[in-house]
Amino acid sequence: MSLELEEITLQQQFEEVIASEDKLRIKDFLNHQNISDVANLIYENENYESQIISHLSLHRAASVFKILELPTQKKIIKSLPPFETAELLNELPPDDRTSFLSELPSNAVRELVKTLNPEERKITLSLLGYPEGSVGRLMTPDYVYVYQHDTVEDVFKTIRKYATNSETIDVIYVINDKGELLDDIRIKDFIMASPEKRVDELTDGRFIALSADDDQEVANEAFKMNNRVALPVVSKSNKLLGIVTIDDVLWVANEEFSEDMQKMGGTQALDEPYLDMPLFKLFRKRVGWLIVLFLGEMFTATAMGFFEDEIKKAVVLALFIPLIISSGGNTGSQASTLIIQAMAVGELTLVNWWRVMRREIIQGLMLGSVLGCIGFTRVIIWSKILPNVYGAHDFLIGLTVGFSLIGVVLWGTLTGSMLPLILKRLGADPAVSSAPFVATLVDVTGLVIYFSVAYFFLQGILL
Repeated sequence: MSLELEEITLQQQFEEVIASEDKLRIKDFLNHQNISDVANLIYENENYESQIISHLSLHRAASVFKILELPTQKKIIKSLPPFETAELLNELPPDDRTSFLSELPSNAVRELVKTLNPEERKITLSLLGYPEGSVGRLMTPDYVYVYQHDTVEDVFKTIRKYATNSETIDVIYVINDKGELLDDIRIKDFIMASPEKRVDELTDGRFIALSADDDQEVANEAFKMNNRVALPVVSKSNKLLGIVTIDDVLWVANEEFSEDMQKMGGTQALDEPYLDMPLFKLFRKRVGWLIVLFLGEMFTATAMGFFEDEIKKAVVLALFIPLIISSGGNTGSQASTLIIQAMAVGELTLVNWWRVMRREIIQGLMLGSVLGCIGFTRVIIWSKILPNVYGAHDFLIGLTVGFSLIGVVLWGTLTGSMLPLILKRLGADPAVSSAPFVATLVDVTGLVIYFSVAYFFLQGILL
């Protein structure tokens, strides 16, 4: 409650300050707020977005801008005067500036790049030259490096001279005269060492480095496995190119998680917040997969038409079709979600496919047996309560339902677990084997399994 009151008070204070039209007062008020609070004010006062940024000091404006959502960033850039846009873009850290520009149309990027000073333009074009989704797009050239022959005293001189523009000085990078990375050393090791000690006496050659061409998921995994706030990025020849900081990786991980969740729901990934996306664009993102899934479900109708004679002979079998196919679809969706999540966090890779298959065969049999027993029991109990509901062959119908559930659930869990791995092997995104897609696939095959089992138990009796 206190937090809500605080937010209300801040909003009221902002309205009062804005109403005064006193530029110095507005500037002083905004510059004394937390960065996150200023961002919230921008979200809550859409008519004042560019004014808020304009009244902030340049450094704080850049700090606020880089944490805003992309649609808000675009609106601010469009409404700012050209010279303020140039100042803001030049002040942004290279990695955040590259992340923003990579989301814009190419003609807009060309115009904005022209506003950068020569040094920042060179850096930006270099970063934009790396493939989309690569570590190179995330890295920043703002870091502190020293040479192996430097002394600890030289290191601190370098830090005092260059650390102002560095994103972090927790780790200092050691290179040779060719620019090749030799080691990374934590700042505390320099603090504890004597001033005359040489850097190469502190190195052990054990360091973790990322390649500029690596996928951003590699960076995410590297940070997860190593207790670092930043990791160096090198070229194929081991030249130190820049660093990637953990805040950028966390931002990417959050975006990828959101995209995977959307794809698993049976839609294309949204590149804008839901409420900000135009209705027709949202329609296009959703309609494609719905058409695919609808066409897939048409095969279900085709399969039912194939078994039309069996349904006419034993109408009672139709009663259990929703039960059978929904059980298979639910199991497949469950398995697909578990495997996609495990792949996303690096818990399993393609080499684990056989282990996954063995586990899912066992799981499918166990889960199917439980559901099969429940289905069989339900048929028997219901036939006792209503003697004529399933006719004279209730026991065989119960066996049909029970064994069909075992087969359908086993097939569902195998399909749901293997499809993401197959798509990954083919170079596709595993998230597209979404729960609806798996469910649709299992629906069709579930009918085939159900009526095949029914034919086995009821041939010559009802069929």
